[in-house]
Amino acid sequence: MQARRSVILAVCTLLAAPAFLFAQSGQATAGTPAAKPAPSSYTPAESMGALLSLTESEVVSAAEAMPADKYDFVPPATSGEFKTVRSFGGQVKHLAQANYQLLRGSGVPGALDPKTLEDLKTKDDLVKALKDSYTYAHAVANALTTDNAFSSVPNLPPNWKITRTSDLAFMIMHTMDHYGQMCVYLRMNGIIPPASRPGAM
Repeated sequence: MQARRSVILAVCTLLAAPAFLFAQSGQATAGTPAAKPAPSSYTPAESMGALLSLTESEVVSAAEAMPADKYDFVPPATSGEFKTVRSFGGQVKHLAQANYQLLRGSGVPGALDPKTLEDLKTKDDLVKALKDSYTYAHAVANALTTDNAFSSVPNLPPNWKITRTSDLAFMIMHTMDHYGQMCVYLRMNGIIPPASRPGAM
């Protein structure tokens, strides 16, 4: 009889353990705010704006990480085929120009003519131009609504089926293409891209 009681007690203890641990877990977090549940949906402006902010953070931090005297850096020919590539500064300038070029079809005011950035050379000027181009990109993202998010963008190849949302997505995709090249340039100069450093994410 005693053995039977011991077995029953052991089984009951095992069955009760999950509930006990769950209760203890709840007590351990008492006093700390519960995680706010994600909404069931986001607006187009919220969703694309968040993705744009993530991209902007990585690219701008990379542009700021390269010393000014390395803005004319191009990988040496001994490291591979780099005869026609842009310098690091050239990559930054190209992104600033392309952000305006790719998004000005949205009709959102504030787009610069990319040609006005052509003569920029210093790090300070190029980083400012890059940041300004992202300010414009955010204006484009903020102008997205459920009504216009998938409206077509004029003056682009019809076979691309470009909408206001996919236009912004394409701009982000193009940005990350060149961000990858910037990361290579940074690492070749002994610099870890800020977004890739421990604890960055």
